[in-house]
Amino acid sequence: MNRILQMAGLQEVYTWPGDPVEGFQHAEKGLSPVKTTRYFQAVRARADRAMICDEWIRRVIDRPERESIQADGRIRRWARIAEYGGRYLRVVLLSDGVTVHNAFFDRGFRP
Repeated sequence: MNRILQMAGLQEVYTWPGDPVEGFQHAEKGLSPVKTTRYFQAVRARADRAMICDEWIRRVIDRPERESIQADGRIRRWARIAEYGGRYLRVVLLSDGVTVHNAFFDRGFRP
């Protein structure tokens, strides 16, 4: 079983990397749900990622301060999160521009 999935307490599933699945909800604010990959769901269970709020991810998606396209077509977006000491959150989207594949505070990012 994939070690990350095992640590997250999830069963291994047979899907292609980056397959979109239904993700977190924003019903309390009337926002549409965000699609996420199974990889994101597994990694999000890690202690160093669990504190990243859904609202912050949505903010980076909707109002990035910088954006770049990776060679594989994935989209990187960054935005400063004042509530977390002004650190920059990087959100990686699949090439569809809506499915979240990764999110983490990027220590190496320079505005």
